[in-house]
Amino acid sequence: MDILQIDGISKQFGTNKVIDRLSFSVKEGSIFGFIGQNGAGKTTTMKMILGLLKIDQGEIKVCGEKVTYGQNKTNQMIGYLPDVPEFYNYMKPKEYLKLCGEITGIPRTELDNKISELLNLVGLIGANKKIGGFSRGMKQRLGIAQALLNEPKLLICDEPTSALDPIGRKEILDILERVKGKTTVIFSTHILSDVERICDEIAVLHDGKVALTGTIAQLKARHSQEGLQIEFLTLNDREHFLNCISTFEKINQIKETKMGLTLFSEEIHLLQAKVFECIMAEHILPTKIEVLEPSIEHLFMEVVK
Repeated sequence: MDILQIDGISKQFGTNKVIDRLSFSVKEGSIFGFIGQNGAGKTTTMKMILGLLKIDQGEIKVCGEKVTYGQNKTNQMIGYLPDVPEFYNYMKPKEYLKLCGEITGIPRTELDNKISELLNLVGLIGANKKIGGFSRGMKQRLGIAQALLNEPKLLICDEPTSALDPIGRKEILDILERVKGKTTVIFSTHILSDVERICDEIAVLHDGKVALTGTIAQLKARHSQEGLQIEFLTLNDREHFLNCISTFEKINQIKETKMGLTLFSEEIHLLQAKVFECIMAEHILPTKIEVLEPSIEHLFMEVVK
């Protein structure tokens, strides 16, 4: 079942068309990576999903219900973490979550247990100081707890790791992996290594449209060539090898490094055979030979360049 369906939506600000007939869907129980450069329209799309921006054209459905601008019927099924969450800084985390729970009508008999569970989930169960003294990473974790308070069907996270240090990023990614069984996650980001680590499927947004979509394995198999990285003991060895390999027609690209080469081909097995043939013919002993799988970064650069 698709938790989210986006069908041909467009959004224009003045003469600037930010989103142009955008379509994709998100499967229930998945972590979906929504990738794009800064300014690509990721946040604009999120706000249309939340009904905070009017759609110029097209339709969005959450759990089969049509999203309507200015109404919150579908938002009752959504948890949202903005890129910079705001809080009442004079409150402590339990006080803040209790206020949010009371506003949204969670029964008091359930609220205390739910708050404790969520604070434990995000690693803030022992944090008993005012939110104003929290680090950026702690605020992001509290924002996730707040977004999960109503047990949403869909959790939208708008660049939650963009301003965090490596430890803070890891903490957020670990939390998103843990909540995967309880809700569906849309993870908007431009940090490609984060996507490769936790996402089941991705969509790459470019020029207001989806340029690539699918599972990471599907995209790697469908859109990119593989590479072979070779390092040599001497530059003389590298030159002899280059002269030998230059007659092989299956090479699409050669990148030179300080003491090595990276060869790209869509026929990686034929390339490997030719490499070993040249090594034997030239009596070269390389220090390293490694097959490089296509990366999300490589796919992304193919799309946006």
